Amino acid sequence: MLQLTDRAVLAAPVPLITTDEARMLGVDVHGSAYLRIRRGVHVERATYLALKPWERYAVRVHAFVRKHPAAVLCLESAAVVHGLPLFGEARDIHVYDPGLATSQRFGDVCVHTSVDPREVIQLHGILVTSLLDTVADLARVLPPARGLAVVDSAISPAQGGSLLVSDLQWRAAAQRNPRGRARQRWLWARADPRSESPAESVSRAVIEWCGFETPELQQEFHYDGHTDRADFLFPSNRAIGEADGWGKYQLEDPARARALLADEKRREDRLRRHGHPFSRWELSDAWKVTPLRRALVAAGVPRRHPEQPGMLATLAHRSRERGPQPARLTFPHEA
Repeated sequence: MLQLTDRAVLAAPVPLITTDEARMLGVDVHGSAYLRIRRGVHVERATYLALKPWERYAVRVHAFVRKHPAAVLCLESAAVVHGLPLFGEARDIHVYDPGLATSQRFGDVCVHTSVDPREVIQLHGILVTSLLDTVADLARVLPPARGLAVVDSAISPAQGGSLLVSDLQWRAAAQRNPRGRARQRWLWARADPRSESPAESVSRAVIEWCGFETPELQQEFHYDGHTDRADFLFPSNRAIGEADGWGKYQLEDPARARALLADEKRREDRLRRHGHPFSRWELSDAWKVTPLRRALVAAGVPRRHPEQPGMLATLAHRSRERGPQPARLTFPHEA
């Protein structure tokens, strides 16, 4: 069975080379071919810049751990090691230190403390807050759609999750910190272990905020000797919605991809023949809202509630993601 740790980034996606290693190997890390990630830790510039944003963040997290192996990662930094979904490149490295009187920031490193203790575990030699604490903490601070993707992944067997919503509710209720409680309650009420991908989780939030009726998840249909399952079924007109991720088509293997795409085309035709209007979108369509909204309108999905523009606006919130940064930021022990 898939586990979250199967998707965890337990090592830097590109090789890290320290200044001492470079000196020993005769590698010039001070030229244009290399990029300094942290003081004394470098990567090949072109390889690093070609990574996806969340992969670049994983590189930064592992570069920090390379310099500070005794640090306890939390929030987005712990999510990298647990295998929880992240979107974009997180702005900061997050560390938990219960010995501090107050939380502190050093450049791009946020050191958090709390009146409520966190469980600390070790994964692949890296110290992190437990999955339960990491998810509960992220639920406090992430924009709602991103938070829903994290919570769903932690409770969904199909995504390797092992927690229960009741676990998260219990953990949150035991904490004295009132920050983000309303956001947590919103998530606990909507989290669904049937969600099979972050794209489905984000789409559910957008569907609700656009006012469409609530879909049923992972419904099965038995037609023409086949069993087909749909991401979303809208009960009033039997419309089917699919939140596509290209990964399932295995595009790196052209022959396998052609077979999977042909199977998917036959599946969609079969469902249409049996009276199901069909709509399909990608995660990027959900973030943009309009393409997803148009797909559902075209499929005849009714609206049951007024649109929620305030909630839709949270899709654009990027305050925890990286923008232009100073060229060099240091943690105290790196100065």
